[in-house]
Amino acid sequence: MKTTTTTTTTGPSQPLHSLKPQRRRHLNRVFTAVYTVAIISLFYHHILKLIHSTTIIYFVIYLSLSISDFILVYMWSTAQAFRMNPVSRKVFPESLEKLLERKDFPAMDIFICTADPLKEPPINVVNMALSVMAYDYPSEKLSVYVSDDGGSELTMFAFMEAAKFGKIWLPFCRENNIMDRCPDVYFRSKYVVSAHAVEVKVKLI
Repeated sequence: MKTTTTTTTTGPSQPLHSLKPQRRRHLNRVFTAVYTVAIISLFYHHILKLIHSTTIIYFVIYLSLSISDFILVYMWSTAQAFRMNPVSRKVFPESLEKLLERKDFPAMDIFICTADPLKEPPINVVNMALSVMAYDYPSEKLSVYVSDDGGSELTMFAFMEAAKFGKIWLPFCRENNIMDRCPDVYFRSKYVVSAHAVEVKVKLI
């Protein structure tokens, strides 16, 4: 079975990302076709029952079943679009700097949403925001927005403290070329212990 890989490039040898169709798409299409035939047969049966209903009770029963099945079929059909041609994506972010200068990178807006500080602890949201802000990307091209639907004062306080820590954390990541840029993940890993790292950890605590 032959599969094709599609790559998007802006030059002859610098792909930015690739798309590879998955083999299971053929099984998905066969299943969808068989299932569609079964659905048509089911509705044909419902229509016959409705037409030949001898009492109002049977008519109401089969009408209710038909409506229920129609709702289920609608829900099933809306989930089939992405199964017709599933693909595996692979990105090559390292190619971006080979194609563009950093000053020409596109601007990015990143939204972080939270609502309940009990279900989504502010420390987790703060760690996410700090890791995003520490991306290896031009800082003037990166905008991070936090939406707190719950309006929690605890979340607000956590981000006020995170703003102070970020002034230390972001330069630390850039100077040491850290890959795990989430503070919690980094300090739980086997990081290189140095005087600077210990100082940053103390500020985090």
